[in-house]
Amino acid sequence: MPGSETIAEYYYRYGLGQPATGQVSAYRIEDVTPADSFPSLRRDFYKIKLLCNVQGIFSYANRRIEIREPALIFANPRIPHSWQRLAGRPTGYACLFTEEFVTQPLKSGSVASSPLFRVGGAPVLFPPPAAVDRLSGLFEQLLRELPSAYIHKQEVLRHYVQLLLHESLQLVPALADYPPGTAATRLSVRFLDLLAQQFPLVTPQQVLALKNANEFARHLAVHPNHLNKALKEVTGQTTTAHLAASLVAEAKALLRHSDWSLAEIGACLGFEHASNFNTFFKKQTGHPPHQYRQQGRENS
Repeated sequence: MPGSETIAEYYYRYGLGQPATGQVSAYRIEDVTPADSFPSLRRDFYKIKLLCNVQGIFSYANRRIEIREPALIFANPRIPHSWQRLAGRPTGYACLFTEEFVTQPLKSGSVASSPLFRVGGAPVLFPPPAAVDRLSGLFEQLLRELPSAYIHKQEVLRHYVQLLLHESLQLVPALADYPPGTAATRLSVRFLDLLAQQFPLVTPQQVLALKNANEFARHLAVHPNHLNKALKEVTGQTTTAHLAASLVAEAKALLRHSDWSLAEIGACLGFEHASNFNTFFKKQTGHPPHQYRQQGRENS
């Protein structure tokens, strides 16, 4: 099975050169030759896009949304999405960032209900002209900050992303809940919410409450095959693929931002032996965990 597209691979595909940083980047859409379409791929980054002056179809999970006016689009790495341009030459902005850039306070704080993080939410919002102007200003500030050498640049960039998310929340009607239309989508949302609740791990003594597809299915009171079929239909990924992606994301965070031993990290993630954790991590990332940790220290 092919891996997820990275920010660097995305930039290469669109002729954007090298991204400013490995964890977050942004660009003006008019600086890119417009593509009539892009495929439904898994990507390992979040994306916030302000899309103007174009008409097309945005497909997300099992939904198709027609776009004929300025749109604010949210793409989550858990859900494949695709785009088909029908008319116009697009302008606007895009901001891309990885799971590592998204700190836990960001995901659990006041913007946790943003369409960016809620798989069952509205992936497309239609901002009025005044909001388009405000959003454009925030994107321009983010673009100016990306090449800076300021020592706390990551915090500043994270602040601008938070402001973009807060701006989007103001566009969502109060108490709006966008109920998924099918049983498969509702089950997928329940699973993904439950999966997100397993993290972060905050002490070496903490272990995952649910460790495999069977345990998640039992908790959701469905057969494992039914859960797997629903996830495949809605997200294009299996239960096991979702679990593996979350384990890798948490492992990366702990390797980079904690002093826990590899054995402690592996045990917390449900691996009985450090060698099993090492094999899993290398298979998913191409690097053994100790090498990934060392690279992080060298780049910090």
